[in-house]
Amino acid sequence: MSQRDLTAELRGARITAPDELRERVRLIAAADTTPTRRFTWRRALVVALPVAAGITASIVFTRPSNNHAVATPPVFRAAVQHGAAKTLGPVAGAKVGAPAATDSAASGGAARLAPQSTPGRVQTYGAYLALRLHSATAVSDGVKTALRIASSLGGYPTSVHASSEAKVASADLTLKIPRAHIQEAITRLSALGTITSENVDIQDKTAGLNATDHTIARLQKQLADLRAQTPTATTPARIAALESQIVRLQRAEATTRLKAHYATVQLHLTSAKAVVPVKHGHGPLHGVVVALTWLGIGAVYALAIGTPVALLALLVWLAARFIRRRREDALLSRS
Repeated sequence: MSQRDLTAELRGARITAPDELRERVRLIAAADTTPTRRFTWRRALVVALPVAAGITASIVFTRPSNNHAVATPPVFRAAVQHGAAKTLGPVAGAKVGAPAATDSAASGGAARLAPQSTPGRVQTYGAYLALRLHSATAVSDGVKTALRIASSLGGYPTSVHASSEAKVASADLTLKIPRAHIQEAITRLSALGTITSENVDIQDKTAGLNATDHTIARLQKQLADLRAQTPTATTPARIAALESQIVRLQRAEATTRLKAHYATVQLHLTSAKAVVPVKHGHGPLHGVVVALTWLGIGAVYALAIGTPVALLALLVWLAARFIRRRREDALLSRS
């Protein structure tokens, strides 16, 4: 008989245990008092692994980020700004910005805010000055004084807006001051109250005006040459086009020089008190509190993520145990 036939015969045979042996096995099983081990390392790993995974995921996805965007304020704007004071010097061909929040004397603020413009250069000058006054009545008087200062220096206002609510008043003025008197104007305006914000914007227009002068000279030469030539049917139209282009450039140049002659000063007056931010210090146990807070957050995420996994593992283990017991009962009851 071959090995394959022997294997098939053994599988087909149904060996029946004697009744005495089966009864003896039942008695041994009933007399066994060995306590069942409910806790095993395998069961502990089934529960610990999903919990550890949940804690790790909660720490990774909920930790705070230290990347904060830093916004850069524009150089010239009509808004109260707060920052460190800067000393400005004369700049030619570029913008000069000086945001500052200071409660220093008016003369010191004016010196920082009014840098000297470069002699012999055509520059547009813009300044923003925010002042805090002690009352609404002082704001009203400050508007009148600012208008008198502008008029005494050969300037004029282009817009004046004032408003008041309860005991708080504010006013916004746009003044045109001859550039030659801009430092004196800012010094006198700064004396009206406490400087809370200041800005200066200087743009050099000399290079552009020089280029315009060269263009006008070239067009005038073309116009002179055209007039010296023998007239043709298109000559009047060409002469008119050149003259129109020259006049347009000359007007644009005159407008630029006029704007450079007057400096624009935006003045903001308010009686509202400055809001001082409250600084919250950290005690010696701040790190411990932060650590415990994040541990609590991690525990919540671990419960939310690990509980379903642990329940599923428990159901699988109970099902496997039930199947194993059914197989043992079937083996003992086989006849």
